[in-house]
Amino acid sequence: MAESRARPSNGPQPPPAGPRSPITPVYRTANSSAGPGLGPSAEPVPPTGGRGKNLARSSLLMGAGSLVSRVTGFGRTVVISAAIGAGLLGNSYTTAQYFPQMIYELVLGGVFASIILPLFVKAHKNDPDGGDAFAHRLLTLALLVLGAAALVVTLAAPLIAAAMAEPVQQDLVTQLSYLMLPALMFYGLFAILSGVLNSREHFGAPMWVPIINNLVVIGVGAVFFLVYTRDAVPDANDFLFMEADQVTTGMLLLLGGGTTAGVVIQVLFLAPALRRAGFRWRLRFDFGALPMAEIRRLAAWTLLFVAANQVAVMAVVKIANAAAGNAEADGPFVPGTTVYNNAYLMMMMAHGIVAVSVITALMPRMTRAADDKHWSDLTGHLSGGVRMASFLLVPISAAFIALHEPIGLAVFQWGAYDPEQALATGTALAVVGVILMPFSVSQLQIYAFYAQTDTRTVALFNLPVIAIRIGGYLLAFALLPLEWVVVGLFAANGVSYLVSLLLSMSLLRKRLGLLGMRKVALGLVRTTTAAAIAGVAAWLGWLAWPDVAGEGTEAKLGQLAAAAVLGMALIAVYIVACMVLRVTEMSSLKATVRAKLRR
Repeated sequence: MAESRARPSNGPQPPPAGPRSPITPVYRTANSSAGPGLGPSAEPVPPTGGRGKNLARSSLLMGAGSLVSRVTGFGRTVVISAAIGAGLLGNSYTTAQYFPQMIYELVLGGVFASIILPLFVKAHKNDPDGGDAFAHRLLTLALLVLGAAALVVTLAAPLIAAAMAEPVQQDLVTQLSYLMLPALMFYGLFAILSGVLNSREHFGAPMWVPIINNLVVIGVGAVFFLVYTRDAVPDANDFLFMEADQVTTGMLLLLGGGTTAGVVIQVLFLAPALRRAGFRWRLRFDFGALPMAEIRRLAAWTLLFVAANQVAVMAVVKIANAAAGNAEADGPFVPGTTVYNNAYLMMMMAHGIVAVSVITALMPRMTRAADDKHWSDLTGHLSGGVRMASFLLVPISAAFIALHEPIGLAVFQWGAYDPEQALATGTALAVVGVILMPFSVSQLQIYAFYAQTDTRTVALFNLPVIAIRIGGYLLAFALLPLEWVVVGLFAANGVSYLVSLLLSMSLLRKRLGLLGMRKVALGLVRTTTAAAIAGVAAWLGWLAWPDVAGEGTEAKLGQLAAAAVLGMALIAVYIVACMVLRVTEMSSLKATVRAKLRR
């Protein structure tokens, strides 16, 4: 389910604003080549430059907000999954959730993050009125464009459902889409209003307000569980094999309307922050004063990439739905869109907490180095970032691989999400553990292009990457048993991430020279060895752990204990192994922690 993050993101994203302004924020949005995640995100990253303690406080506030937002966003996924399961209703809801994200990205998302936001900051810095007139015009234009787009796509909901859903789902997906597609307009307004706030150095509200959206949807899931699901549990098959005509209007109104309400409330809660920033929106229709020619010129490559990526999103949703739709009622459980999305969000949460934090710290430095044409500095920052991200991500990958069963059971086996569905999610999570590193490293390398304000190269080399990904999806569906198709989809993602990593590395080396990857490789051998030792130890602990399969309080407590205890043991063994193997990043991490504690 959607995480208002900010899923993730996931994949090549629009470039940050240039290095000149000390208040220029960097935005991450949901358009990415990582594969689909739910709900567009617009997370401001601490700006470059400095304004003393105020900027430090803003960065700390935003970092804390990002962490809480990701945790509550994942919490909403777990709650909704427990309420509706991973059967027909769950897959239909997940499919309908993709539509607002996809249309938002095509209409505005990527263009806003990569083009319009820097213009926002420039207008605020240079215009006599602090950029108010520019903001009024742009908001008015966005309201008209997004409103029209929301109306058109809502009316076209049956056609969209026919393209992405199986016949058995189409009616449910259509009805849910009628309720959820209007959220497109509010996603866009939230992104632009957040840009207004960030251009005025008000960073807290855009980061914290999405938490309210998450809490609203958590409430929706809790109410659904209490009203509809509780009496069907423990017989979760009532939801797994529910027919479309068994889904009531009340269920649809609660799920679809409640999800859209969360986005609307998210926008409304920006109003106090806008007032404190001294901004009061007035409608202005003199759009001729906007630099539309410049926006069109700069946005062309971003739009090409975004459009290609949305084709991949449609492909993975359609294939996951097709796999689940072809399952036999008396056969094994076949994972569909919900299982895919839940495992995907686990990957994006790990990537977001670790790799995005590294990117946040690196982007100002890489951008300044690129602006000054200090290429050795840029490659040094990139190499150091890859080493640190690898050091932190490798044990997470090991945990996903070694402990996928207890993690899947502990995190997802609630309510209508039965043990078989949770174990299927855990199996997908094991593949996520394998592909997490190629994905995150490829992202770090792509941001080296964005530091040079080069969107063209990223768009061009990712077109074959996306084609490989879609081809892998089709092969997975054609060659694998239905119950393994979702695993195959993740494997296809992994192959495309690896290709993206190799292509971006090759292009960067031709442009910048040596990237310091020998040192990265040596460090990765050490950290991977340490993680393998820790993973084997945790896996052996799981084999020796008492059986926690089944349902009920005792089984759930056992699952939670297994995931927590074995996970902490894995981290402890990894740290000790890193010390024995003299992993360089271990010393850097200890020095950073000591410095933070002194402060």
